Amino acid sequence: MKVIAIIPARGGSKSLPRKNIRTVAGKPLIAWSIETALQCPRIDRTIVTTDDAEIAAIARQHGAEVPFLRPTEFAGDFSTDFDALHHALTWLRDNEGAVPDAIAYLRPTEPLRRIATVQAAIEKLLANPEADSLRSVRPAQQTPYKMWTLGQEWLEQVATLPGIAEPFNQPRQKLPAVYWQDGYIDVIWSRTILEQWSSTGRRILGFLIDEPAANIDYEDEIAAAEILLRQPQATAQKSEPRHAA
Repeated sequence: MKVIAIIPARGGSKSLPRKNIRTVAGKPLIAWSIETALQCPRIDRTIVTTDDAEIAAIARQHGAEVPFLRPTEFAGDFSTDFDALHHALTWLRDNEGAVPDAIAYLRPTEPLRRIATVQAAIEKLLANPEADSLRSVRPAQQTPYKMWTLGQEWLEQVATLPGIAEPFNQPRQKLPAVYWQDGYIDVIWSRTILEQWSSTGRRILGFLIDEPAANIDYEDEIAAAEILLRQPQATAQKSEPRHAA
């Protein structure tokens, strides 16, 4: 089965301008994701989808393919992962005559990925053809059972639990464990995007991550990521993944 990595990198980041090509531990942020994808044995191609000529040039310098520039209507502040993925797949179909079986979606804001972990995530989806996609998660720091929306006057529960009238008044230890989608990796069958018009589908495999992460969106997160990247274990990307599948 053919798997390609797609790395999205639009030019118009607001929270941290030009973040995808900001220098992080000596190289552009996007280069960390490109290098991980290029070294992963299960990934056949590494494609960057961007609307920005400078990002495209830097991506090519680090070994990625940039066969197209993403149209601006799919690269705005409110554009979704689906917009980028669907455009990439339809471009490949219309211009190269074929699409891959699956996509490893690697957001460039995460420079700490391990090759072995990416490989394991891909293998898990490929071994489960009944799934629509796989999404990485990690234990959430907060529980939705103690969260609220604020209406005109009254608080309203975000999440309810069958059989428990007031979960927000229960000890945290009595509430179900919940997990946060951490953006480390998504793996998606191409058919999910093209046939279901979704970047996840309905049957989503969980892939539990238990290793350091950075996910850079703000200025102060660069320094924190650089500390982790300069630790000896961060360079041992071919080591065994520390995750629970």
